Amino acid sequence: MKKKLLTLVLAATLVLGVTGCGSSSAKTTPSSEEKVESTEEVTESAAEESTEQEETGETEAEAVTIKVGANITPHSEILEVAKPILAEQGINLEIVQLEDSITPNTGVIEGSLDANYFQHVPYLDQFNLENGSDLVSIGAIHYEPFGIYAGKTTDLSELPDGALVAVPNNVTNEARALLLLAQEGLLTLKEDAGINATVGDILENPKNIEFKELAPEQLVAALPDVEVAVINGNYAIEGGLHVSQALAVEANDGLAAQTYGNIVATSADKKDDPALKALVEVLQGSEVKEFIEGKYDGAVVPLN
Repeated sequence: MKKKLLTLVLAATLVLGVTGCGSSSAKTTPSSEEKVESTEEVTESAAEESTEQEETGETEAEAVTIKVGANITPHSEILEVAKPILAEQGINLEIVQLEDSITPNTGVIEGSLDANYFQHVPYLDQFNLENGSDLVSIGAIHYEPFGIYAGKTTDLSELPDGALVAVPNNVTNEARALLLLAQEGLLTLKEDAGINATVGDILENPKNIEFKELAPEQLVAALPDVEVAVINGNYAIEGGLHVSQALAVEANDGLAAQTYGNIVATSADKKDDPALKALVEVLQGSEVKEFIEGKYDGAVVPLN
């Protein structure tokens, strides 16, 4: 009797064990039909996504980003106008605002920037000469007339003898300041001085002007301490000055207007980069021109 009972118990255990294994296997292993259906769903999903990308043109391979260093006013403001236009062409414009006149060039040299927009060709040439660099202009965009702004003296005809006059301290912009002072009859320069004029080229200085050389971005702040200051257009705007307030302004048809157009500059190996060429084309286009003429009222003049 005991032997029969033991046999029945063992048989029941064996049946339960086999049934349990079978249940586990059924839960974890998909059938062949399920595998086929799953594969078809993934394939269809991938195909739909690929079709959507082809229709919209939105693929990672087409995304291009360019980083451009620029002074805050007016350069960064002008670039903001270009940004959505470039986005329509698949180009993401990243604007890096910089307040000095050195970092935008060193950034391009070091590779942290693709290009910059803040300077004119004479300044670029002087920078290359002093630093052994090979930065190049890929397009002129606008011109900012230099102005003589009132400090202690509000009329140039009343400029006192020995007047202290603030001017930019870099070679090219100081020459430009001297040319404007000469334009207004406050001094006389050698005939061949041109855009390379220095204080050593002054032939006549009837007012015995003394020059206070300052970084361009410091000129507006210096106005209370000098009789007048000759200030770059962009720094005058940033300092809250308007070209209509200037006691004198560079002639739009003079040597300065022909020479000191603000440019987009980059390294020699990127001068033919398609995205940078597109940037220049947009900056020279009608939408940017209309913005400049409407925004700055003569303080910034489009060149195209």
